[in-house]
Amino acid sequence: MLGKTTILRDLIRQISSGIKDIKFKAVNVGVVDERGEISALFKGVPQNDIGIKVDIIENTSKDLAINMLVRSMAPEIIVADEIGNLSDIQAINYAVCSGVKGIFTAHGSSLLDITINPILKELLSLNVIERIIFLDETKKGFIKEVYYLDKKNKEYILKQDEELLY
Repeated sequence: MLGKTTILRDLIRQISSGIKDIKFKAVNVGVVDERGEISALFKGVPQNDIGIKVDIIENTSKDLAINMLVRSMAPEIIVADEIGNLSDIQAINYAVCSGVKGIFTAHGSSLLDITINPILKELLSLNVIERIIFLDETKKGFIKEVYYLDKKNKEYILKQDEELLY
């Protein structure tokens, strides 16, 4: 257990509420909560604190939900947990090409892991993923590695500790 969904939930809360310390203004976030693990909606109200500027689509496939959010909710960022099939990749590409940023999680413990997964490899080949973050398998909630897309050379470069997340 790495805490991936918990970290994702906290990112959503901070992005959709703003972060005063760094003068980050809240933005509209569209959440794809396919199985209700992120927001825990009850009668349309999230039971988990995920912020104030959030639209949630629950119990719908990721690809359909992403397309619905882009077309009708005007999110600045779309978030989805555990992407993994070709229709997810196509929807993510549609969102990014529509000017929407995204935060997506997937299973993989190294850059090699995700490059040998044919679905994730397809997503990487689109050169729309700017940053790949791997969590530390030994410390719940800690980051192990961060890779950035070098757009000029179209390759992912490992960043050193002092450069993480900046």
